[in-house]
Amino acid sequence: MLNLKAENRDIFGKKLKDFRKEGKIPGVVYGKGRESKSVSILLKEFLKVFKESGESEVIELEMNSGKENVLIYNVQKDPVKSVPIHADFLVVDMNKPIHASIPLEFEGVSEVIKLKGGVLVKVIHELGVEALPKDMPHALKVNISKLKTFEDKILVSDIKLPEGVKIDAKNEEVIALAEEPREEAKEEKPTEIDFEKIAVEERGKKKEEEEGEDEEKK
Repeated sequence: MLNLKAENRDIFGKKLKDFRKEGKIPGVVYGKGRESKSVSILLKEFLKVFKESGESEVIELEMNSGKENVLIYNVQKDPVKSVPIHADFLVVDMNKPIHASIPLEFEGVSEVIKLKGGVLVKVIHELGVEALPKDMPHALKVNISKLKTFEDKILVSDIKLPEGVKIDAKNEEVIALAEEPREEAKEEKPTEIDFEKIAVEERGKKKEEEEGEDEEKK
């Protein structure tokens, strides 16, 4: 199990700006039936752990008061730099199932994509699952080799689940399919203008107008 160290925090509000400049981020640890606790974590260490665990894998949070099994439940990021600026840690009971959104990882080779130029369309990118913390997967594998024609579809029921994991979705939900490649629009040839024909028509029109004027004078 991944381990992350945290210290008690008594810095809040505007003072957090200087706090973050020191390479730390604030966090909150909470769980059912317990008081929340404010902590601080080294950003460098947090990024290293979060890269592997995501928000679905239980980690061990080592605090001044002891160790807790937690999920990194919510990470706020700087809108410009996209760097974490705050993290929530949810304490979990290792003997009770939890719910989490698990990303899908697409693998394998599709015949229709490789040989016919099909385009893979990912309808769903993550799925909600239920499992004991120890059984919670980091990702769910989706094999696209089932896509042999443009009519084929990969459904939720096609995913091979690890033992002890249940998906919170209907079996018939479509996860991915292959679309036919779009043909590039052919450039239309510019219309050729027959200036000689236009000139003849203009002369004829003018002659008719002159003849009409002569008739009126009579």
